[in-house]
Amino acid sequence: MSQSPPNAIQLQSAGSQSTLAPLPRPPDVQNPPSHSWASLCGPPPWGLSCLLALQHILVLASLLCTSHLLLLQSLPAGGLSFSPAQLLASSLFACGVSTSLQTWMGSRLPLVQAPSLQFLIPALVLTSQKLPLALRTPGNCEHRAKAQASLVLRLCGGPGCHGLELWDTSIREVSGAVVISGLLQATLGLLGGPGHLFPRCGPLVLAPSLVVAGLSVYREVALLCFTHWGLASLLIVLMVVCSQHLGSCLLPPRPWRPASTSSTHTHLLAFRFLSVLIPVACVWTVSALLGLSIIPGELSAPTKAPWFWLPHPAEWDWPLLTPRALAAGISMALAASTSSLGCYALCGQLLHLPSPPPHACSRGLSLEGLGSVLAGLLGSPMGTASSFPNVGTVGLLQAGPRRVAHLVGLFCVALGLSPRLAQLLTTIPLPVLGGVLGVTQAVVLSTGFSSFHLADIDSGRNVFIVGFSIFTALLLPRWFREAQVLLSTGWSPLDVLLCSLLTEPIFLAGLLGFLLENTIPGTRLERGLGQGLPPPFTAREAPMPQKSKERADQEYELPFSIQNLCPCIPQPLRCLCPLPQDFGNEERGPSEPGEIADLLPDFGDQCPQPSRGESQ
Repeated sequence: MSQSPPNAIQLQSAGSQSTLAPLPRPPDVQNPPSHSWASLCGPPPWGLSCLLALQHILVLASLLCTSHLLLLQSLPAGGLSFSPAQLLASSLFACGVSTSLQTWMGSRLPLVQAPSLQFLIPALVLTSQKLPLALRTPGNCEHRAKAQASLVLRLCGGPGCHGLELWDTSIREVSGAVVISGLLQATLGLLGGPGHLFPRCGPLVLAPSLVVAGLSVYREVALLCFTHWGLASLLIVLMVVCSQHLGSCLLPPRPWRPASTSSTHTHLLAFRFLSVLIPVACVWTVSALLGLSIIPGELSAPTKAPWFWLPHPAEWDWPLLTPRALAAGISMALAASTSSLGCYALCGQLLHLPSPPPHACSRGLSLEGLGSVLAGLLGSPMGTASSFPNVGTVGLLQAGPRRVAHLVGLFCVALGLSPRLAQLLTTIPLPVLGGVLGVTQAVVLSTGFSSFHLADIDSGRNVFIVGFSIFTALLLPRWFREAQVLLSTGWSPLDVLLCSLLTEPIFLAGLLGFLLENTIPGTRLERGLGQGLPPPFTAREAPMPQKSKERADQEYELPFSIQNLCPCIPQPLRCLCPLPQDFGNEERGPSEPGEIADLLPDFGDQCPQPSRGESQ
C-alpha cells in the first residue's frame, strides 16, 4: 500500500497563509501552534500515530456497542447460538478491511468505516415487523422498539414464546438486508451516479445534512449517559478541557521525536492530540475504583470467547434473503450513501482540502458497498459506512493523516481475529461510550452550522430551504415514533421500505435539501457556490483555481500501481478513474456568480442577475 506524501493530509496545508485570506479564520487565531506542529513535522511519528488510532478505535467502539445493543434489545428473548463477542468481532473485521480499502484506493480520505446508525433504523423496522401481532404496539415502527424492548423481553418468556425461533432468523434476515444494501451501494458507485450528483450539493444541501446528523443521535447518547450521569458528565468535562482549554499547551515531544525535522522548536500538543484517550482512561479508572460495572447484559457472554477465530461466510448460517430484507436493504443503501457523501464533504472541510471529485466519491461508495457485503456474509447485522463520530474526532484532535486510518484498519482486523480482545470493548462503561459519542457528534453539528456562512443566509430562498429541510427531517421520525396507527399499505415489504426511509433523518435532510436547492431558482453567489470552487477554498483561493485543481489531483489520485490500470478499465466504469474532465466539469460549468443554476430551465428569467462588480 502506498504511503501518503510528505505533505500528507493535514488540517491546514503548508502553503496556505492566513494573512492572505480576506476574512480571519477563528481556528487559526485561537490555536496557531497546532497547525505549525503539523506543517513542520508532516505525518506524525509511529508512536503518536498508534495513540491516535487507538482513540479512533474507542470512538468506533461507541458506535459498535450502541448499534448492537439497541438491535439485540429489540429482539424477543431467545437462544443465541453464538457468543456476542463473535458478533462484534465479525463487525470489527469487516470495518478494518473496509477502512483499509477506503483509505488506500477509495476516496483516499482518512475515513474510518464503522457500523453506522443508518443501518440500525431499517434493522429495527425489520425486526419490529417480524414480531407477532400480539406483541406489536402502536408506534414501534422505529424508536418505539427501543423504549419497549425491555417490556417485550419480559412478556416473551413462556414456553410458547415465539422468540426462540425468531431470534436467529431475525439476525439472518437483517444480515441479508445488509448484503443487499452493499450490492446496491456498490452498483451505484460503479455507475457513478452519486459522484456526479455531488457537485450539485452546495452549502444549502450539506449544511442541513450535517446539522441533522449531529442532532439525530441525541436519543441514543442520552440513553447511554442515563445509566450514570456522573461518569458521563466527568468524561465530557475532561474532553472539553483537554481539547479546548489545554489544547494550546505545548510539551516537548521527547517520546515521539520525528526522525528528521527542519526546526528544533517543534512542540507537541499532547492534550489536544490525546483529548479522547486521556479522559476515557481517567473515567474508566474511576469507574473501576468505585466498583461501577455498567456493562449491558446483551453484550456479555456467559462463556469466555476464543482467543483466535477466523471470520468466514456462513459461520452460523447464510443470510436470509426475503422481500422485506430487500426493502430494508434498499433503504439502508440510500441512507448510507447519503450519509457517506456528507462524511466526505465534512472530512474535506475539516482538513481544509478541496471538495472530493466525482471519481473519488464513486470509488468510496463502491468500496463501502463491498465492505457491507463482507459484513453481511460474515453474519453481522450492521454494515459499514463512513463514521460521522470519527470524522468529528478528526476535527476535535485537529489531526487526520492517512497513516492513522491505515493503523485503525489494521487494529480492527486484529480485533476481529480475536473475539476475546473484541470483548474488551464491551467492558467500557456505557456512560463513557455515550460521552464520547456526544462530544464527537457536537463537532459535526457545529461544522454544519459553520457552513451556513458560505451562502447568503439572509436570502429568503435560503432561509426557507434550510429551515424546511431541518425541521421536516426531524419532524417525520418524531411523528412516526408517536403515531398511534402503524403505517400499513397491505404489503409488508412496502411498509418496511416507507417506514425505514421516512424515519432516516439524514436521508430526509439530504433529499429535501437537494430537491429544493436545485429546483428553486437562485444565483450561484446566492447559493454559496462562488466561482465554482470547493467551499473551504472559495474565499482564499478564488484567484488561484489551478492551484486548487492541482491539490485535488494530488490528494484524491489513485496509488501509482493502480492508476496505471485505468486505461484497461471498461468505458462504463471510467467514472472511478481521475480523468481530466472530472475536475474540468466543475470549473467549466456556470462559473459566473450571476448565472442561474437550477434544474428548472424555465425559471431562469425570474431571478435578477447581479452585476459583475457586486460579486467581487
